[in-house]
Amino acid sequence: MPDQHAQAAVLMRRRRLVDPAALTPPVRRSAWQWLRRPLTIQSGLSALQADLVQRGLLLSVGLYRYCSGLSAPALAGFGRAMLDLLDAESADDQQHVPLFRGFPESVPGNTETFYVNRVFARLLQEPDQPCVLCGDAAAVHAVSPCAHLVCRTCWDGSDFSACPLCLRRIDPNDPFLKPSFDEVRPAHVRSDRLRLLTLAPADAVRSTVEALLVRRSPLPAADRADLKVLLTGADPSWLPDDIPVRETRALVLAHFVGDHPQLIDRAGTATDVLRLLYALMDADPGLRTPPVRQKSLPRATRRLVLARLDRLPAETLLEDMLRHEQAWKRIAENLHPFEFATRAPRAALAFAVLRRSELDLRSAAGQAIAAEAAGHPFVRIDGRRLTTSTFASRVEAALETRPAHALDLLRRRPGELVRRLVRLARALPLDQHGALVGAVATAVSDVSPVVLTAALGQVRTPPGDLRLFFPRGGTTRIWTRVDERDPIPAASASALAEVLVGEMLRRATVLPRLRRVFLDEELTRLAAPGSERGASSTLLRMTRGSAVPLPHDELLRLFLHWVEPDGRRADLDLSVAVFDEEWGFVGLCDYTRLRFDQDALVHSGDLTSAPGPHGSTEFVDLDLRALRRVGGRYVLPVVFSYDNVPFDELERGIAGVMRQPAGLFDPAAVGERFDLAGPAKILLPFGVDLQTRELRWYDVNLSAAGYGHNVAKYGGRLALMAATLEEVHGAGDRVSLWEICCWHAAARTDEVVVRCADGSVVGYVRDPAEELSAFARRLTARLEPDRAWDQDAANQADFAAVLTADITPRAGAQVYALHPQLLDPAAHTLLDAPQLLSALAPDTRAHADAPLPH
Repeated sequence: MPDQHAQAAVLMRRRRLVDPAALTPPVRRSAWQWLRRPLTIQSGLSALQADLVQRGLLLSVGLYRYCSGLSAPALAGFGRAMLDLLDAESADDQQHVPLFRGFPESVPGNTETFYVNRVFARLLQEPDQPCVLCGDAAAVHAVSPCAHLVCRTCWDGSDFSACPLCLRRIDPNDPFLKPSFDEVRPAHVRSDRLRLLTLAPADAVRSTVEALLVRRSPLPAADRADLKVLLTGADPSWLPDDIPVRETRALVLAHFVGDHPQLIDRAGTATDVLRLLYALMDADPGLRTPPVRQKSLPRATRRLVLARLDRLPAETLLEDMLRHEQAWKRIAENLHPFEFATRAPRAALAFAVLRRSELDLRSAAGQAIAAEAAGHPFVRIDGRRLTTSTFASRVEAALETRPAHALDLLRRRPGELVRRLVRLARALPLDQHGALVGAVATAVSDVSPVVLTAALGQVRTPPGDLRLFFPRGGTTRIWTRVDERDPIPAASASALAEVLVGEMLRRATVLPRLRRVFLDEELTRLAAPGSERGASSTLLRMTRGSAVPLPHDELLRLFLHWVEPDGRRADLDLSVAVFDEEWGFVGLCDYTRLRFDQDALVHSGDLTSAPGPHGSTEFVDLDLRALRRVGGRYVLPVVFSYDNVPFDELERGIAGVMRQPAGLFDPAAVGERFDLAGPAKILLPFGVDLQTRELRWYDVNLSAAGYGHNVAKYGGRLALMAATLEEVHGAGDRVSLWEICCWHAAARTDEVVVRCADGSVVGYVRDPAEELSAFARRLTARLEPDRAWDQDAANQADFAAVLTADITPRAGAQVYALHPQLLDPAAHTLLDAPQLLSALAPDTRAHADAPLPH
C-alpha cells in the first residue's frame, strides 16, 4: 500500500490522473468528519467539488461517475486522501504564516526604524525594568524559547508570528502570540485556473514509465525519483527495446539486474556499466558527483560486471574508462578486477592501463593480462607498465594541427561529428566546407534529435558579446566569458542548417499523417527540450530559457517555504532585485528593505529560523505596474541561504509564484513552484521583463562561499548572469518548440492553422507542387499566410500545440499545452515537450504506424 500510495502521488502530480485503488483507505469513523453534511452521496460530492475548486481543480465526467458509485464513508476516505495529495503537491498542507500576519497591510513602511527599535530593545532592555522604547513598566516579558525581553505594548502580538527582536520562531503557545484574524478563502475561483482530475486507466503506471523511458534527453532529478517509484512492482516486459538515454537505462538496469542478470548486456559501453554501478550505489548515474560512500557489492555482482566489461571491444573499453579515469579508479577498489584476471583478462587489462599497474609476469593474473595485451596493437608495454592512446586524444590533436584529418576521424562516429560541428566549421579552411557539409549529411541519420537541435542552434547563432557555459556538477551553476570566436561563413552556416532541418523533416514524414494541425504562435517563447539533468522539480516543466507572457498590470506574489534540519538553524531569505534597461541597479526588497516605493514591492518580514514541523514562510508582493513607473525593467527574485546551509540539507524547501492570489496562500493561483534541491545556496529561478511582459525561466545557481549571502553581496553577479541569459535565449537563434511543432506540421499535413499573437487565426495550405522544405520554411518564419480562418479552427484538428488550452480539439486529438486547463486525458492524448522531440528520433522509421508516445 505505501508503494501504491507513492505511485498515486506521482500519477496525480505528473498527469492529473487519480488511481482509486491506491487512494481508497479502510473506512474509519473519522473519515466522516471531512463531509460537511454526510447524509447523501450528492452532498458528499458537492463538498468534494467545492474543496477541489478551491485548489483549482474539477472532477472529470469519468471520475465524477466513479465517485458517485461509492458509499458515503468510502467517498469520505477517498476524497480526504485525494485532497491530502493535492495539498502536499502545492504546499497547501503547510502553515504559511509570515512574520507580519497582517501582510501586506501591516508591514512597516520604514525598515530602518523597525531595525533600530529591535536593536535597542535587544541590547538595552533589562529584566524587571521599564521598556526602553515606551517606558511601560508592566508590559515587558520574556518569550520562549529565545528568552528575549519583549514589550507587549510596542510589539503587536496579534500581528507578529515570531520573536520581534531576533525574528526566530517561538512557542506557538507563548502568551505573546495573540489570536489574529482567520483567513476566509473566496467561494469562487477564476475559470482559467481550473484543471481536470481524471480517472486513471488500468495501464496508467506502465504508460507513464514508458513515456519516461523513451525520452531523448536526460531526466531531471525529480523525474528520476518518480521513475524509481513507478518501477516498484514492474517487470522487464515493460521495457522497450531501446532506452535511448544512458542515465535512465542505468536506473532501470539497477532496479532489475539483481533478479534478471541477463539484462546487463543492455549496458553497451564501459560508461554504461559505470553508470549502472553508480546507480547500484545510490549515486548519480549522470556521473556528476561520486558516491558519498561506496557500498560493498556482492561477489556475484562483481563477477557479472567484470564479465560484461570483458565482452566489450578492447579499444572502446579503454577509451571509455580513460574518459572517466578517476571514477573507475575508485570503483576498482570495490570490483577487485585482478582477482578475476584469468576469467576476465580484457577487463583486467583495461584496469592495468588505467591504474598504470606494474605487471608481475610470474603470477597467473600478470600472464593473463600480458597475453591479452599482445593481441591489441594500440596497447604498448612501457617497461612493466601498459599505455595506450585514445580516439578522443587523436581527434583533439588533429583539430589543432590537421582539421581535415579530424574530419576523417569523426566520420566514423556520427554523434561526435555533429557535437563538434561548430568547432570543425571554424577550424577547416573554406575550401573544405563542402566536405564537411557532405559528411554531416551522411552522419545525421543516426544522431539523436536533441544533439541535432543543439547543433542547429549553435550553427545559426553568430558570435555575440558573451558566451554561456553550463558545467557538469551537482547544481546548475553557469559562468560567462567574452565571445571572441570567428563567425562561421554565412553560406556554410546556411548549408549546415539546411541539412539539419532537412533530416528532422525527413524523420517527421514517416510519422502518421494528420488531417489538420493547429498551432499557437506563442510557442516561439518556449525553448526546445534539451538536457534536463540539472533542472529543478517544477509544475510547468519548462526548458531553461523559455518565457511565458504576463497579463497587463498583474499582481505577483512570490513565496518561499522551508523546514530546517534537526539541530541546525537554517535562515533562508526571499529577495527581489530590480534593474533598469541597461542592467543598472534600481532597488531591492529583502530583509533590509521591507518596502520598495511604497507598495511596488512588499516583503512579509524576515524569519530567521524554521523549526519543524511547520517551518517558515516568506512572501514578496510585486506590483508590476508600479515597478515600471519607477524605471525598472528586469525583476530578479532570488532565494539565499543566508547562513550557508545547502538546500539539500533542508527537511523541505519550496518556492514559487502566485498570480493575483485570493488570500495569503492560494493554491489555485500558483503559476509555478519549484523545489530547493542540491548543494546550492543561491537560486535564481526566473526573471521578469516588464517591457516585454515575459517571465523567463532561468533555473540557475550561483556559487557561494562564506556567510551572510544577500542581494547587496551578489547584485553584480546576479545582473551579469541574468543579462547573459536574456542575451542568449532572447536572441531568437536557438531552436524553439514552435519550430519542432512546425516540422511535425509541415511534414505530416497539408493544412496548418496558426493562431497569431494578436489573436487572429490564419491558414497555411501546401500546394502539391510546393517542396516540403519550402513549406516548412514558410510556416516556421510565419510568412504571408494563404487565407484567414475561423476562430473554431481547432475543433477539427488532429494535432494541436498551444500555450494555453483554451480550445476544444476533436476527440482523440494529440495536444501539447503548457497550461492544459480543462483538457481531459480520457478524450485527448496529452503530450509534453520531450515527447514531441522524441518522436523525431532516428529509429522512428521502424515505428511508422505508431502514434506519438503517451
